[in-house]
Order: sequence, then structure tokens, then C-alpha cells
Amino acid sequence: MQDKNVAILGCGNIGSAIANGLVKSGMYKPKQLYVTRRSEDSLKKFSERGFNTTANNADAVKNSDIIILAITPGQLDGVIDEIRNVLDEKRHVVLSVVSGASIKQIKSHIQKKIPVVRVMPNTAIAIQESMTCISADEHDKEALEVSKNIFDKLGKYVVIHEELMVPATALCACGIAFFFRAIRAASQGGIEIGFHAEDALFMAAQTAKGAAAMIIDGGAHPEGEVDKVTTPRGCTITGLNQMEHSGFSSSMIKGIVASAEKAKHLYSVDE
Repeated sequence: MQDKNVAILGCGNIGSAIANGLVKSGMYKPKQLYVTRRSEDSLKKFSERGFNTTANNADAVKNSDIIILAITPGQLDGVIDEIRNVLDEKRHVVLSVVSGASIKQIKSHIQKKIPVVRVMPNTAIAIQESMTCISADEHDKEALEVSKNIFDKLGKYVVIHEELMVPATALCACGIAFFFRAIRAASQGGIEIGFHAEDALFMAAQTAKGAAAMIIDGGAHPEGEVDKVTTPRGCTITGLNQMEHSGFSSSMIKGIVASAEKAKHLYSVDE
């Protein structure tokens, strides 16, 4: 796989994060990556590092084997129209990061027997810490393996049924913003009780990182760890209860559910 070229169509925030992650992981060299955007001027930082940059999606596809669609739902049909004629059934694999667009819809618009895998990473992919969800049709096993091999080097991944891809978008892709906001809120609390802003942010972020590591690496359950630090009449339970009275858990749940509902309708065509 490392001898194949990759085209990332739509090098915005998530596309840039994927490009940076692929190179940082050591799997690919910049010269193996073709990144596109409507304005080549916005890709200058990539061309300076040895990436192949172009505003022509078809040219990027012709020079690549793995095609990553990192575009918005509204751009999907137009981009497929641009690249359809150069897609090769014997060569290409398409990985779609497009929220809300099903494998069936993408394949129907491509109008060729091209394997399509849906992947939903988050922006932590830039530092190889993404939580990526992957789904594919049963008969596209080889393409699924290609995806797994890529995203295994870029953080953690899970293979899920496609009907769970919209909820995965809310929990993981949108979810990273929710955790950023939680860390920011904790740092603001730290400032109010006496810490300088940069110290409070560092302390809040490291505390969040430690909590996550205890779950992922240590197999802990959040409530079990909460119980360990909530002593009778203690300061931790006082703070937790105050947050719960203000709807902390409920707000997080409602935010995730609302994002999932919105994601359902980001791409909609008659199937």
C-alpha cells in the first residue's frame, strides 16, 4: 500500500489533517500525495513541503490509486462528475469522508464498479490520534482492508455498520469539538480560581488526557474512577453535583443527539 499514491480531494480542515497525518505516520512521503482545492494559492504550504498540489481533481485522480473525498456534502456530486471519466475500476479505491452520503448514493453517482468505503475520522488525525469509524459493503473487503491499514496508523479505528455512520459523525467527528469546549470551560474555571490562562489551559488539557488514557489504556470505567475521587462531603462531589444541577451530562447528550439529527440531512438525494 505504501507504494501507492493518494489523492485528497478537498484539502480543507479535515483534508489537511489527513494529509499531515499520512506523512507524519511515515506511511507516505509528500511526493506520493496529491492534494486539491479550488484555489491552488491556499495549498502553498503543502507545495513548499513537497506535496503535489492542483486545483484539477481529475489530474489528481489520474496520478493516484487511493482517492479520499474530503469535501462537503454540497460539493460531492460536482466532484464526482469531474472525476468519473478517469476513475479506473481495476485501479481505484474511493474513501469518502462526506457526512451523510451513503455508499449506495456515492456508487450510484459514480456509475462504475469502484469500491467505496465510508470513513469518519476527526481532526486529531493530524497528530495520529483520530477516532475513525469505517464501513463498507460486504463485497468490498479488499478496499476495507486498505482503509483499516491506513487509519490504524492514524489513531484508533472501529468498523461499524453503515447505518451507524451518522451517529458516529456526531459522537466522534463533531464530538472532538465538544471535548475541546469542555477543556476550554475547565480552563476558564481555572482562571477564575487563580491560574494564569496558559497554565489553566495546560492543566485542564493534561487532566483530560489523563482521564482518557485511563479509559483507553487502563480499561477503566468513568463512573468507577469518579467514585475513587468523590469522598463523603468532599469538594469533588460538591463540584460534580453542581454541574449536574446545571445540566452538564444532559447538555452533552442533547448536543450529540442534535448533531446526529443534523447530520442525517447534510446530503440528501433520491435513491
